[in-house]
Amino acid sequence: MSKKVTIVGAGSVGSTIAFMMAVKGLASEVVLIDINEAKALGEALDIRQGTPLCDTPISIYAGSYADAKDSDVVIITSGVPRKPGQTRIDLCQTNVNILKSIASNIVEHAPNAYYIIVSNPVDILTYVFQKVTGVSEKKVIGSGTLLDSARLRSRIAEYLNVSQKNVHAYVFGEHGETSFIPWSIAQVSTIDLFDYKELIKFDNKQMVDLDYDAIEKYMRTSGSKVIQRKGATFYAIAISVCSICEYLFGAVDVVTTVSTMMHGEYGIEDVCLSIPTLLGPNGVEGKVTPKLTDEEVAKLRYSADSLKEVISKIQM
Repeated sequence: MSKKVTIVGAGSVGSTIAFMMAVKGLASEVVLIDINEAKALGEALDIRQGTPLCDTPISIYAGSYADAKDSDVVIITSGVPRKPGQTRIDLCQTNVNILKSIASNIVEHAPNAYYIIVSNPVDILTYVFQKVTGVSEKKVIGSGTLLDSARLRSRIAEYLNVSQKNVHAYVFGEHGETSFIPWSIAQVSTIDLFDYKELIKFDNKQMVDLDYDAIEKYMRTSGSKVIQRKGATFYAIAISVCSICEYLFGAVDVVTTVSTMMHGEYGIEDVCLSIPTLLGPNGVEGKVTPKLTDEEVAKLRYSADSLKEVISKIQM
């Protein structure tokens, strides 16, 4: 079945998502929209010239908001990074204003699309987008802590020398400073992570001790380390966003940590953040609410309150 995807923002993240769409054959049509039309044209041309060598035919081109008509998914990556001396609130308001400008144009032409918000601060922008557009909450998805959770699982897998697919651990809350790891529900190959030394037996390998603080630090600092070394992060987030598209285009629901509106889960209302969420061909189908410790619930509520405080100070 053919799928049309519109990507708003042809910077490093948006163009890499478009490239991966072509390589993975996720869509039959991809539209790149950017205020810098020449950049969008160049990125689309560069990718399109390689598509004859891809397994699945794809049409990719630069366009305007009107070209988003009949899109199945719209991915929003536009925004600006924080500048030296700029506060988080200042950055937030700038990107809220950019998002509102995009929203007023794109929803008119693609009212039935699923919307994936990637721009930061992603939880706040996901909330703002839903509020200012009125698009169904089932169709508004922030990339949230999906990438954070992937970084967490990759690090645990390295420690234990097992496949990342055998590690089930998540990052909850904000995609940012107040996120946290609920270690009480982390598992590897059906066993609680806390019991791994007792229940995993290697024949010829030495079992190492997990350094939980070091693992969390790795998760939190991975993005900044990449930025320090190459200037920006875009490959990993592009893979994450393409995964969300695969879930939306799939046949069954998948449990993943994306940012969506909360409605009383863990006593949290009217804010977008990440907990395990059922996502599939009908969009957001519900939440998975594992039993957390009292300390973990307090951390999640603190994350929600921190986001609400920022929301209270911005102009929507």
